[in-house]
Amino acid sequence: MFVTLPLGIHPWNAAIETQSQLSEHFIDEALHVCEAAARAGGQELLAFRGRFQTREKGRADLVTDADESSQEAIRRLILAKFPDHAFVGEEHSLDKPPTGSSDFTWVADPLDGTTNYVHGYPQYGVSLALVRGNELLVGVVYDPVGDVCFSAASGRGAWCDSVAMKTSAIGNVHGSLVAVSLPAHVQRDSRDLLDFVEAAQACQAVRRSGSAALNFAYVAKGALDAFWASHIHPWDVAAGVLLVREAGGVVTARDGGEFDLWKPNFLAAANAELHAGLLNVLAR
Repeated sequence: MFVTLPLGIHPWNAAIETQSQLSEHFIDEALHVCEAAARAGGQELLAFRGRFQTREKGRADLVTDADESSQEAIRRLILAKFPDHAFVGEEHSLDKPPTGSSDFTWVADPLDGTTNYVHGYPQYGVSLALVRGNELLVGVVYDPVGDVCFSAASGRGAWCDSVAMKTSAIGNVHGSLVAVSLPAHVQRDSRDLLDFVEAAQACQAVRRSGSAALNFAYVAKGALDAFWASHIHPWDVAAGVLLVREAGGVVTARDGGEFDLWKPNFLAAANAELHAGLLNVLAR
C-alpha cells in the first residue's frame, strides 16, 4: 500500500524520460502520486457528505461542491509533482486532451457516481489515471466509503490494496454476472437499453451500479465477469480499463474493435472466451 505524498517533494523532471521507454522509477513515482491524489480526492468526498450543494449540468446529470473540491485536491497534488503534465478532469477540464502520442496527461473523475453520492447510496469513487497518447500507464480507483484502493501499472499487474487481482474464470455467458452502464438520460429505444434487454435474457444476472469505475474494479477483482457501455467519457474509463487488462481481462471497443480512450465505448470481460460470447449476444 502506498502512503500520502510527502510535503516538499521535488517536481519530476520529465526530460530524463525517453519517449520509447519509461524508467521503473518514473512508473513507481507516478503510481505513488496517483494513489495519494485519489485518496486525497476521496477524503474531500467524505468531508462534504451532508453539506454539499447540488446543481444540474444537464438533464439528470448532477454536479456537487464535492466533485469540484475533490478534483482540485487531485489536481493540486499531481501538478506539484508533475508540473509539465496535462490534466483532464470531468469538472471544468483544465486542458484539452493530448494531441501527440508523447504527451503525458492525467485523466481524473473526482466523483464517479455523483447521483449515488447525492442520495447517500454508498457506491461511488475516485478514478485517476496517467496516460501517454492512447497508452494507459498507471491507474487507481479509490472507494472512500470502504477505504479500498484498486491500482495498476502497465505490465506490472493490478492490486486491491496489497493483494494481486485476477479476473474470474467464467467463460460461458449464461453463468456470468455482468454490469451495464447507462447514460444520465436514456431514450426508450436507445442502444444501451437494447443491450440491457439482450444481456438480461442471456446472462445469469445484470447489474447497473451507477459507478463505472467501481464496475471495472470489480471485474478486475473477479466479483463481476463483464462490463460494457456505448456512451461514456475518458475520465470514467481510463483507470478501469488498465485495472481489467492488468488483472488478465480483455477490453476492446463495444463492437470488438480497438479501444480508443478518447472516443470511448467498450466491452470489458474477464477472459477471451466470455468476451467472444458477449460480442455475439450484443450483436443481436
